Amino acid sequence: MTKADLPVHKNESYEVDIVDLTHEGAGVARVNGFTLFVPNTLPGERAKIKVIGVKKGFGFGRLEELIEESPERVDPPCPIYKWCGGCQLQHLSYEGQLEYKRKLVEDVLTRIGKLEDVPVLSTLGMGEEPWRYRNKAQVPVGERNGRIITGFYQKRSHEIVEMDSCIITGGTNDDAVQAVKEIVNQYNISAYNEEKHKGILRHIIARYGKTTGDLMIVLVTNGQELPQRKKIVEDIHNALPEIKSIVQNVNSKRTNVIFGEETRVLWGAEYIYDFIGDIKFAISARSFYQINPDQTKVLYDQALQYAELNGDETVIDAYCGIGTISLFLAQKAKKVYGVEIVPEAIEDARRNAELNNIHNAEFAVGKSEDVIPEWKKQGVTPDVIVVDPPRKGCDEELLKTIIEMKPKRVVYVSCNPATLARDLRILADGGFKTVEVQPVDMFPQTTHVEAVAKLERF
Repeated sequence: MTKADLPVHKNESYEVDIVDLTHEGAGVARVNGFTLFVPNTLPGERAKIKVIGVKKGFGFGRLEELIEESPERVDPPCPIYKWCGGCQLQHLSYEGQLEYKRKLVEDVLTRIGKLEDVPVLSTLGMGEEPWRYRNKAQVPVGERNGRIITGFYQKRSHEIVEMDSCIITGGTNDDAVQAVKEIVNQYNISAYNEEKHKGILRHIIARYGKTTGDLMIVLVTNGQELPQRKKIVEDIHNALPEIKSIVQNVNSKRTNVIFGEETRVLWGAEYIYDFIGDIKFAISARSFYQINPDQTKVLYDQALQYAELNGDETVIDAYCGIGTISLFLAQKAKKVYGVEIVPEAIEDARRNAELNNIHNAEFAVGKSEDVIPEWKKQGVTPDVIVVDPPRKGCDEELLKTIIEMKPKRVVYVSCNPATLARDLRILADGGFKTVEVQPVDMFPQTTHVEAVAKLERF
């Protein structure tokens, strides 16, 4: 079929009914069976759209006029929501967002995992204030009219949408980024240019401990040089009384990865601190630490509930990071073994265990699929295995190891419903039943959702 044979054509307008939302938050419409993806529309709406792109099996539309609005539609409070790529769902009521995320998890379990009888519970949300929840602002730097600007990237581009504050970022971090921006402008520090691979400042990062008030500033630079470094550090220190740490991270590579390998403390401490529940965590510039601490407590409590610990169990925590879930588990288990491939994370995990006087948690560096079989050879027999993998999901060898070790329960914490569904299918074929799945809204106003699955061996 050629494009001329398709039922829609580029630059033409159509009236359509929106029937669904994609995992990226775009509305789904169909014209004579041909699928169009239309951002800023909601299921149940009728809209006039303009086709802006056509491929063989689907196309893209732009909203021109809403003919019938969904009762779940709300006015986005952010003045740059239309352009900024940081949020995707501000035009959907928060109740609608929670149901969208529940349905998203349910759909992929059925479609990808072929798991049709698994209960997916109502999404655990933030209540009446799903705003200003981020404890980290990771802001790219650009240049306009000879001055540094900060903001987030425009949708589907690396053009910066300039902003002074973000409605999902805490006020402390907003103020810190703006203060640093004004200071580096005073010293004519150049912004990094991706295309030319020139310029100095790539990102300004602010990390904030919500329970402690600790603040860290990280300046990501293209190379070792930071002109007027001492004056910049002194000015940041004077401008931000709550500052505990000022750090430079060096990233000289042509990459869109934010951090480089070298990190140096310019002033203050290497770590700031924060609590999740009763557990205190040391957070370095590059530590992975959940960005919504209130909902992190909800997520970890759910994982702990699904683990069903009574104090006699041996638990393995795969992809343990800096030990966040491990230390929660250690409060209830006899022994916890954590494994993580990033050496710095394991150093942080051990430090966090010591910080909290937790002595029944042991940590190892390496791939989970390599380390856990070694533990098995050493006689470690887990009653419960907890996994919290990156977006790509669990390594297939790890899933095979879990199946071979036959724990009573598996608790799967996921940031990607699609890979969760894939892995639950493999575990189901290996003798584990998914009892239920609990979505948790860690990232309100966005399409991202975390989920915790409880599995039992049958």
